[in-house]
Amino acid sequence: MRIHRAQRIVPLTYGRVAALHWAEVERKPLFHFYPGRIMLSVGSLGCNFRCPGCQNWLLAHADIKSAIAETEFISPQKLVELAVEHKALGLSWTYNEPSVWFEYTLEGAKLAKARGLLTNYVTNGSLSVDALDAIGPYLDAYRVDIKAFSEGTYPRVANFQDYRGILEVAERAKHRWGMHVECVTNVVPTLNDGEDELRRLAGWIANSLGRETPWHVTRFVPQFKLSGLPATPVATLEQAQRIGLAEGLRFVYIGNVLGHPAEDTYCPECSIVLIQRSGSGPPRVALRGAACPGCGYRLPGRFE
Repeated sequence: MRIHRAQRIVPLTYGRVAALHWAEVERKPLFHFYPGRIMLSVGSLGCNFRCPGCQNWLLAHADIKSAIAETEFISPQKLVELAVEHKALGLSWTYNEPSVWFEYTLEGAKLAKARGLLTNYVTNGSLSVDALDAIGPYLDAYRVDIKAFSEGTYPRVANFQDYRGILEVAERAKHRWGMHVECVTNVVPTLNDGEDELRRLAGWIANSLGRETPWHVTRFVPQFKLSGLPATPVATLEQAQRIGLAEGLRFVYIGNVLGHPAEDTYCPECSIVLIQRSGSGPPRVALRGAACPGCGYRLPGRFE
C-alpha cells in the first residue's frame, strides 16, 4: 500500500478510485441509519486481511502496482462536490478496507463534514486506536465486521488473529465518538457457524455495544478460495438469529436471503413492522420521526 520514496512514505492508492457507486444505505448494510437514503460509495485497492471467501477479492486482493493503472484519480474535494451535487446523504468508504487508504478517507471525511454530509466506514475493524481517534470526530456510522469470536477461528476466516483489538476499537467508536454502530457476521459453513461461538459473539455485542445494536447475520455465497463450500443454509442463519435474540439483542437481521422477513425491522415492544425491506424498491418506513406509530417506542438509530 505504501513505498519509500525520497525519504518519505508514499501511499500508492491515495485518490485512486477503483469503484464508485450511488448506493442505498441498506446495502452497507445499515438498517437504522436514514433508511432509503443514497450515499456516494467509494473504494480502492488492497486490504490488510486475506479472507479466503472475500466478496470483493478482485479489489481487495489485487496486485496494487499492476491494477492501479485501471483506477481513476478523484481528489477528496471532487468526491465531496459529487456528493453535494447529487444531493447524497454523504460518503461511504467501502468495497475494500477503508483504513488502508487512511490519509484519503480522513481528508475526505473532514471536507464532507464541513459541507454538512454524513460519513460511513464499512470496515473489518482492524484499524488502530490512534487511527480511529484521528477520524473519530468526522465519522458518523461505523459498520464493522465481527467475523468470528476466537483466536482459533479468526485466522481461518480472515488470516488475522488479534480480533480483540477489533472489539476494542468498535467499543471506542460507539462510546468515545458516539458513532452509529452496526455489526455484520458473514456465517460460513464449517468455519464460523458454531453455536457456542455465535452465542459468545452475540453476547459481546449486547453487553459491550448495547442490546439495541443491530447485528446482521449474512449468508455466505461460495466464491474465491472457498468456492467449494456450500452456501449457508437459511436454517443456520435463522438459528443464529434466535441465538442473538436469546442473548438479549433486540435487532438481529438475516442478510443475503432475498425476501426473508428477517430483513424487516419490527417494534420490539408491540411487534408491528416499522421498516419493511423484503419487497422490491426502497424500504417502506412506518415510523413517526423515530417512534413506533403503535406504542411510541423510540427506535434506536438515526432517522429523518
